[in-house]
Amino acid sequence: MSNTNPFFQKYTTPHETVPFDKIKIEHFEPAFLEGIRRDDEHINKIINNPEPPTFDNTIIDPDYDDEGYYDLLDNVSTVFFNLLSAETCDEMEELAQKMQPLLTKHDNDVTLNEKLFQRIKAVYDNHRELTPEEEMLLNKCYDGFVRSGAMLDEAGKERLRALTEEAGMLSLQFSQNLLKENKAFTLHITDKNDLAGLPDSQREAALAAAKERNLDGWVITLDAPSYGPFMQYAQNRELRKKLYMARNTECTHDNDSNNLEICKRLVNLRRELAQLLGYETYADYVLKKRMATNVDNVYKLLNDLIKAYKPTAIKEREEVKAKAKRMEGDDFEMEPWDSSYYSHKLQLEKFNVDSEMLRPYLELSKVIDGVFGLAERLYGITFKENKDIPVYHPDVKAYEVFDKDGSYLAVFYADFHPRKGKQGGAWMTEYQGQWIDRKGRNIRPHVSVVMNLTKPTDNKPALLTLGEVETFLHEFGHSLHGIFANTRFESLSGTNVWWDFVELPSQFMENFSLEKEFLSTFAFHHETGEPMPDELIDRLIKGRNYNCACACLRQVSFGLLDMAYYTQKEEFNADIMQFEKEAWKDAIIGKQLPDTCMTVQFSHIMAGGYSAGYYSYKWAEVLDADAFAVFKKEGIFNPATAQRFRDCILSKGGTEHPMTLYKRFKGAEPTIDALLERNDIKKADS
Repeated sequence: MSNTNPFFQKYTTPHETVPFDKIKIEHFEPAFLEGIRRDDEHINKIINNPEPPTFDNTIIDPDYDDEGYYDLLDNVSTVFFNLLSAETCDEMEELAQKMQPLLTKHDNDVTLNEKLFQRIKAVYDNHRELTPEEEMLLNKCYDGFVRSGAMLDEAGKERLRALTEEAGMLSLQFSQNLLKENKAFTLHITDKNDLAGLPDSQREAALAAAKERNLDGWVITLDAPSYGPFMQYAQNRELRKKLYMARNTECTHDNDSNNLEICKRLVNLRRELAQLLGYETYADYVLKKRMATNVDNVYKLLNDLIKAYKPTAIKEREEVKAKAKRMEGDDFEMEPWDSSYYSHKLQLEKFNVDSEMLRPYLELSKVIDGVFGLAERLYGITFKENKDIPVYHPDVKAYEVFDKDGSYLAVFYADFHPRKGKQGGAWMTEYQGQWIDRKGRNIRPHVSVVMNLTKPTDNKPALLTLGEVETFLHEFGHSLHGIFANTRFESLSGTNVWWDFVELPSQFMENFSLEKEFLSTFAFHHETGEPMPDELIDRLIKGRNYNCACACLRQVSFGLLDMAYYTQKEEFNADIMQFEKEAWKDAIIGKQLPDTCMTVQFSHIMAGGYSAGYYSYKWAEVLDADAFAVFKKEGIFNPATAQRFRDCILSKGGTEHPMTLYKRFKGAEPTIDALLERNDIKKADS
């Protein structure tokens, strides 16, 4: 097997990228098992070292920096779990169920290894003079073991094993259930009249979706590029209701994909884990390693945002209701499946702009050029597609990234469109992190962005909405955090930062989406080549804050829900649907339906890394608005400002406290003022 399994030898591809073209499903399991065995061997080598424990023989794996060292378990895990999200199948789902408990057990075997922890503690208590980065690594390593139960007694360790193993399996089951429910539903339309209101681009996409399924007529799915426009444009109210209820009742039905009890159990497992480790709640445990530091600060942020935005949000909502009544009559009662439709009508009335007007100017290949061009203008880096780098699906493009001096910087994968085996949403990940070995070789990263953007049709290329361009910019911002990583240790490089800091580079990039000077570089009509008219851009900018207060409250409501679950001190037995509606009510201004439920599809806080951390998006929004205000003042394309942002934040990863890095960039701590001014909630001081 070792002769034919690509995981068992170093990759011979360009930049030692993953040989996706050679990897088969049957290669994963033996690689996992051998990887665990090798990992155990390395741990034993460390703990059985007769030399006294030092930073260099304990905190740094003595083999890790050797040129010939190959971390099999890390490589196979990275590839498998990335593909499990981006290109899965039934066989992979089954294998994940089989491997998850073994991997969780192995992780526990490492973090609960008493001999290993005693060596780490000895170094922590008495070590040579360390560089700041070495000190950060030591603290992270020591705290990681403590927070994983290393100081528990044997009974406590056994209980922690049980909790983490069950939570790992349930998180996996949650994600599998959600993917299954999402892909199982289609709205099959056979009457052309039911397409009334839909623009041509959406009709063509629905026609293509039907052809993919060998169906006549048109198909609407729950994937964002299909669902969102239908809710916005479709005149058929009953079909909007059907689609809305399908989307918002996912994983609540009486079938094998129901996530209600899984969510309840996950909340309790995490609460018990935190209390086992000496914390009152899981949120207390999580926030110990966050910029927010404690629950009170999170609630202060969320409540301050409610206070600032809710009055405007109520006005926005009433305006939409009034528009609906003007169109339908005074007796019309707006329902949740009506909000997007009538909000769009009001947007047209007020600003004469919508996403369909912009689509012809936002052709994907040109957007790619624009986004890459933005990075080149800011940082001097360039992207060159390399078709010799293997990819895992034809939709994926692989690029080499070169620094401004022409030196190789990174590999960048971009995966653009929805498909059967792909989770919804968008994310950035890595296939290889960045680090510097003992010989000074700078191992460069392989980063990837995965999205679900509008697909091309038989008649048209992929034409995006502005929201999709913002999504691209967001994930691209994360990728720059990885691409520019320049730290000694992989566990501190790139996006390995505190969770409420990680969204700063991504949300910062979104700011450029409404800058005329940026749009003018790529927004050309896909048929005529004419640039997006200045008059259209002006209308777009004028309406940039349309319904922004409602959008803010939506994010705040998710943060409130997250905190409500993870500030539980006692066993959680409440009805999930009722609990949800009570938890976020202060940020809700619309009607709540009894049968709908967000929790059961809220991957971020149930199966992702945002448990007790969803507030991070709003926390980082304060940072990104504050940071972009610096660019607005000094010039949005000012290379000196961009270089400072790269040097102070993007390249530093988690080597220093996030606030230290931010203050080094700006010269001061951030305030909420820039965000309020950007959203026209507060006027800038004259």
